Parts: sequence; structure tokens; C-alpha cells
Amino acid sequence: MYPHQPEGSHFVEGAYRDDREGTPFQSCFPADGRVIARLHVATPAILDHAIHSAQNAQAIWRTTSLSERQQVLRRVAEILRDRNDELARLETFDTGKPISETLVSDPASAAECFEYYSALSPTALQGSTEQTDTGTIKVLKEPLGVCVGIGAWNYPIQIAGWKAAPALLCGNAMIFKPSETTPLSALKLAEIIAEAGAPAGLFNVVQGDGKVGQWLVEHPGVAKVSLTGSVATGKKIHAAATAQLKHVSLELGGKSPLIVFDDADLEAAVEGAAAGNFYSSGQICSNCTRIYVQRSAFDRFLELFIARAESMKMGDPLDPETEIGPLVSEHHAESVRTYIELGLSEGATCVSGGPNSVSMAADGTYVRPTIFTDVREAMRIAREEIFGPVACVMMFDTEEEVIGRANATELGLAAGIYTGDNGRAERVAHQLQAGICWINTYNEYPIAMPFGGYKQSGLGRENGLLVLDHYTQTKSILTQSR
Repeated sequence: MYPHQPEGSHFVEGAYRDDREGTPFQSCFPADGRVIARLHVATPAILDHAIHSAQNAQAIWRTTSLSERQQVLRRVAEILRDRNDELARLETFDTGKPISETLVSDPASAAECFEYYSALSPTALQGSTEQTDTGTIKVLKEPLGVCVGIGAWNYPIQIAGWKAAPALLCGNAMIFKPSETTPLSALKLAEIIAEAGAPAGLFNVVQGDGKVGQWLVEHPGVAKVSLTGSVATGKKIHAAATAQLKHVSLELGGKSPLIVFDDADLEAAVEGAAAGNFYSSGQICSNCTRIYVQRSAFDRFLELFIARAESMKMGDPLDPETEIGPLVSEHHAESVRTYIELGLSEGATCVSGGPNSVSMAADGTYVRPTIFTDVREAMRIAREEIFGPVACVMMFDTEEEVIGRANATELGLAAGIYTGDNGRAERVAHQLQAGICWINTYNEYPIAMPFGGYKQSGLGRENGLLVLDHYTQTKSILTQSR
């Protein structure tokens, strides 16, 4: 059974809204292409309403005590957990991700985020007081105002939750624009936040493409922009926002390395590599699509990795046994297929999967896990983010060599290390140019861990205590001694 048509395309000032003057668009189930919802792009009237209601709600919310804000966030987490199954099913219909994933990693991650910030000690936002010869210095952390969140299509409700929870905790309002490819679950989150007791307009959702995002970024009533998206989009958003000296956070792409030393538990390393390449059909920004394996372990690792990839069940994302669902759209599946063919033309060897494993027929947009060897760093498949289930496995000899190769990229979101030597793990992690490093695991995201990258993988961080600095501004008050 398909989800019901949403009550409106947008959620503004505590209620569903629509304006049929907006350009129509639709959300389709990637497994079979059928339309599951029809919506409209936000018109200027909807956008103005979103801005004004957010400003009004924020004026109330900023004076609300921290404990009261946390009570609302705690209630949001409770409702998300209560409705986890229906929200997971909606996310599967919208994204095509297997229900086995969405049940444990999508609304659940958003709930974990709201719960984490609802339980923080008040000292996290208290600032400081210091007595000096001149007088008393108070340093306060105050909200920014109205923030804009712009989401990606791969983890819609998780990304919305990761942006909303800390922003609201700090006393801000947020207007969230989900990807037009996966527009539905953010509406449900907005509904839940309103139900939990937030002022009407505190978290608004408006739909649309890049033009809507650009309008929001450039609006003088917006103080902060937080984007999850591509490097190209991030550069455009950054230029537009910083032209007005607005606060900006960017969580962008990656081409992350996984380093497997010959003393590693190879079976565990293979599971990490599979999770870091094939989970969500490879549509995760932090994926370890460059796998470096030390020479003496290479053949055994590759044997195990191929076997693991070929054992993964591909099929109906609503089947609890399915591990590989469809890619999000025909357009994206075609992009991934083009990269697979490019890898072959560049001289890489496809040892599993390949171009013939792509289906873009009426039964969905599926790509089997694909593994390349004989890959050189100069190849595009080793340099560019493919965002599909395509892994490059390469051989190395020394620690120094692999660190240099791992860092030879303009991106720096994440990295992984598998080794039995704790000293080496720490030593290598400190030398990798990546914002996130996992040791003997991969793609785990506890909310307490800041998430974000180096270099062109972005600016700022999501999650943890550090994100509070990105949703507040500092005020210093000096009271002169008498």
C-alpha cells in the first residue's frame, strides 16, 4: 500500500499549506517508478509566509527557557520513536532504500538527535563569567535567528533532524527545504515538531528546486544557512550567503579512503568495506570508495569482498530480506552506469558487478555492487564521487605510501583504518586529512560525534557539542567595577 498524498506541499505556521500556482512536481517510488505524491514548488507567497511566521515564532522561542525547549525536543524524539515504522515505510517509498535500513537508521537517527540535545546539561549554552580588574565579563551564547536548512535526497528525515534539533535547542527557528527528489518525510517531521508543542512557524518546510533554495539563502531575514549536498552546490550557496556575511555550514561530498593493513581482521574489514560501499546502494557521502589493502593481504581480502558483494540480496525494498534496493532515480542510475563504463574504458578491471548489472526498466533502477581492481589514482573513478555501489580496491606496500595516496584528493570527509596495531591506528588517523576517522569500524554515526569534513568536503560540523557554536553568536558584556 502506497503512502497517502500529503495534506499539502508545504508545512508553514503549524499547518499544511499549498499554492497551486507553484510548478507541479511529483515523488516516485524508485522500485517501480509509480507516483506516490504530487506537490507544488513554493511560490513567493508561501516563502514570504514561511519567513514571517519563522520570525514571529523565533521571537517567542528565544525567550523560552532552555528546560522548556528541551521538553519539546524530548517530546519530538518520543513521537518519532512511536511512529518509527510508518515513517520508515514512507522513507522507503520516497528514497527506494530497503526497509531493513530505514527501520533502524532514518527516523531512528532523527529521534536519537532530538533526544541527545534534549538531555544536554544547561552548561552547554550558559557561556561564562570572569572577574577582572576592569570589571565583570559575561560571555553569552545567543541564538542567530531564522536559519535555513537545505537537505539532500539520500537521508531526508535524518538530515532534517540533524539540522533542526541543535538549531531549535539554541533558540533559533528553521525553514527547511528538502530535496525535490525526496520531499515527503520532512513534512512529517514538521508536523511532529508542531505536535510536540513548538510555536507555530518554528520549523517550516517549503518545497522546491535550487531557485527556492537560492531565494531563501539570499533573503535578508535569514541569518544562517546549513546545506547538505554536492561540492558544486555548496560553492554556490557559500558564495551567495557570504556575500551578505551570513553564517554558513556545508556538509558536502567525499571520496573517502579505507586502509586495510595486513594485520587486520580481514573478515571485519570486509564487512566495513561492504557497509562503506553498498549500504543504501552506495548513496552515502562518507563512503569509503577507495579501498587500500596491504600487498600480503590483498588477494584474501579481495576474495572475501567479492563473495560478500555477490551474496547481497537485491530486490524489492519493502522485502525485509533485501540488502540492495534501487537507486533514487533513473537519472542517477544512468550516471552511475556511465561511471562504471568509464572505469572500464580507463583500463580498470571489473571483478564483480559491472555495466550489465544495471537495470533501468519498469521494475526499477538497480545497480549491483560493482568492484574494480587495477585502479590508478589518476582515473576518474578513483577521483570523483560516484554516489553508487562502486568500489575501487587498490594495493599498497608501506604506511607512508598509503597515507600519501589517501590524502591525494581535494575532498576530506572521512577515512577508515583496519589494523590490529592500536599505535599504528592512532598514528595514521592523525595524519589523514579527513574530518571523520573510524578505526576498525566504518560509517557509524553516534550523535555525540561531530560530523563534517576537511578541504572541499565542507565547513562547520553537524552533531555533538561543537555544532552549538554554529547555531549561536557570542555576546560579551563588561560591567565596570566601582
